[in-house]
Amino acid sequence: MAKILIAGGGIGGLAAAISIARHGHLVTVLERSDVFGEVGAGIQLGPNAFHALDRLGVGGAALEKAVLIDELRFMDGTTGERVAAMPLTGPYRERFGNPYAVVHRGDLFQTLLDTCREHPGVTLLGDNAVASYEQDADGVTVTTETGRVFTADALIGADGIRSAVRAQLVGDGEPRVSGHTIYRSVIPMERVPEELRWNCVALWAGPKWHFVHYPIASGKYLNLAATRDDAASEAVAGLPVPTDRVLAEFPELGDAARQLLDLGEDWRAWVLCDRDPVERWTDGRVTLLGDAAHPMLQYAAQGACMALEDAVLLGDLLAGAEAAGETIGQRLEKYNAERRERTARTQLVAREMGRQLYHPAGEEAVARNEMLSSFSVEDLYDKVDWLHAGVR
Repeated sequence: MAKILIAGGGIGGLAAAISIARHGHLVTVLERSDVFGEVGAGIQLGPNAFHALDRLGVGGAALEKAVLIDELRFMDGTTGERVAAMPLTGPYRERFGNPYAVVHRGDLFQTLLDTCREHPGVTLLGDNAVASYEQDADGVTVTTETGRVFTADALIGADGIRSAVRAQLVGDGEPRVSGHTIYRSVIPMERVPEELRWNCVALWAGPKWHFVHYPIASGKYLNLAATRDDAASEAVAGLPVPTDRVLAEFPELGDAARQLLDLGEDWRAWVLCDRDPVERWTDGRVTLLGDAAHPMLQYAAQGACMALEDAVLLGDLLAGAEAAGETIGQRLEKYNAERRERTARTQLVAREMGRQLYHPAGEEAVARNEMLSSFSVEDLYDKVDWLHAGVR
């Protein structure tokens, strides 16, 4: 039985705690905030995420709070033209083995948190931000920002895009600022005109901007996310923004999408950041997970999905270390090796989606629409197979 420390009590950290504890190890999660909670609104979960959640024993609970949507719909944001759509019902679910769904981030987080609290092998400690670590042949010693010291057999850095564990392990400085600002709002569905209550993830693409909306919280709310390629150079997270500023950023938006944007209130802004892929995020008894290891832009809707996949693999590998006669460090190296290529590809694809699909103007937008509209449903399924099918 190993003792594992996890820095960060977000979705990835809690999923890792469940995965590792289910295999008989003792896990302590060290969270920066004094209260375990999750900031944000809606997230999309592909079948690969639900494969991972099923492995963690919480797939059914997560689905109870999710909205199973009918399709991913791509719209021309200026003309209102329906360019392409990928159905997500029967044939899709049969092919990929699980649904595609949208969920309030807090609902997914609460499902994982409840499971951690119920497991005797998981200890949750708030107000314990990890500041640094040391390791030797016998284990890892972690020091928090308040000076507390913890020892264990391994440390997993799941402490986000500005991970303190990554800063020491990789040392690659501040995240890369994308130059894109996203504005988010959540509105009651009862305020939405009935003809616009679409059970889908709809993306309206325009010149240097796009607008996404979908239902969350069992359909009680509509999640709005409008992104502008505005060359923003400084990171911002959750900054309150006046409604008139948001509306002014999207003057070319077509009528139907404009109706929804106009309903938004209590807008907050984030400047999107990611990092370049790295070959190594493991050093001896210390490794990284989720955004600490491979932060990515939201455009592939895979950030949480990749973290959940990480968590499942970590639990599996740590479970088999002793039986295989391998050290924890050797198993963490295997985890790094098995996850590196898939997560790096996803990071880079997410960047390219923003550039090639969501933000072109003029003739490039016309060419994009012609390309997307030429794909059959099977073509679209083939395009996403490497992601949505999960790890095989």
